[in-house]
Amino acid sequence: MRGLSLLQVVFAASATVGASAQSMDVPDAVRVPAGHTMSMKVVGVGELTYECRAKANDAAAFEWVFAGPVARLLDGANKEVGKYYAGPTWEAMDGSKITGKQVAVAPAAPGSIPLQLVKAEPATGTGAMSGVTYVQRVNTKGGVAPSDTCSAQTVGMKKQVPYQADYVFFKM
Repeated sequence: MRGLSLLQVVFAASATVGASAQSMDVPDAVRVPAGHTMSMKVVGVGELTYECRAKANDAAAFEWVFAGPVARLLDGANKEVGKYYAGPTWEAMDGSKITGKQVAVAPAAPGSIPLQLVKAEPATGTGAMSGVTYVQRVNTKGGVAPSDTCSAQTVGMKKQVPYQADYVFFKM
């Protein structure tokens, strides 16, 4: 595959398993609609940030609130092929990127953030993220809100929690 970027190679290799992606063992809530095929699968490794805040409906109570993610996106050879950050935004090394809106979640293993389905907005830039329609977050590990006390004395404190997840990208 001479002349192709690493991400293009990952996309091309992943596309050959597109048909099997539709039958991945995921809960119905986070299943991608029919007609979409897997175009890439990466592993996100990073941290989720939580901030101690007063509860919106009870200023006398406090809770850890999700503030944002920061993760590196790795291919099957553990080579960095992009990054994931607030938005949510997935950005390829070629500069193309997508943002999206969560449409569904499903429970994960205890101690892990939920599985997720995100509908992608049209990509900005030309490259690996062009044409992506949905992103699944599966095989999550860690990332749940801290168990530390969140109180009036710790309002504004931020905590980073390590996590890992597979991100599966789909195209029409």
